[in-house]
Amino acid sequence: MTSFPTKLKNARVTLNLSQNQLSKQVGISSRSIFAYEAGDKTPRPATLLKLAKALKVSSKYLSDDACENPVEDIEKDGYIEKARALYGLSGAIDVDFLLEQNKALFAGGELSQEEKNAYFEAVMTAYITCKEAAKIKFGPKDK
Repeated sequence: MTSFPTKLKNARVTLNLSQNQLSKQVGISSRSIFAYEAGDKTPRPATLLKLAKALKVSSKYLSDDACENPVEDIEKDGYIEKARALYGLSGAIDVDFLLEQNKALFAGGELSQEEKNAYFEAVMTAYITCKEAAKIKFGPKDK
């Protein structure tokens, strides 16, 4: 098992990025990158997604010590990021949970990347549709 600090540094070095270059891409201080790589600090979920995107790896790879595939579940990251932008942390958590729990649907068979993307897009569309309907139904009442 490989820890977050090691994975972060290895991914950064693989792309020939300095800590300063990575920090500029992600929009955080180079001191934060140093602290993450030293194991002194852990990024917030939104920053983890930005780091993963900049390093071309999945957030699961960075955050899960048992995950050794740098692109495992990478397709989920965009949907989680979109949910965070629309509904904040709770939206990101909801979408991550929905996508993770429905992985059982893929058991026993292989889906192409196109089929997985179509499935994830359908789940995301259903989630957004339900959230927007709930806003209308349960949102603030006009006085």
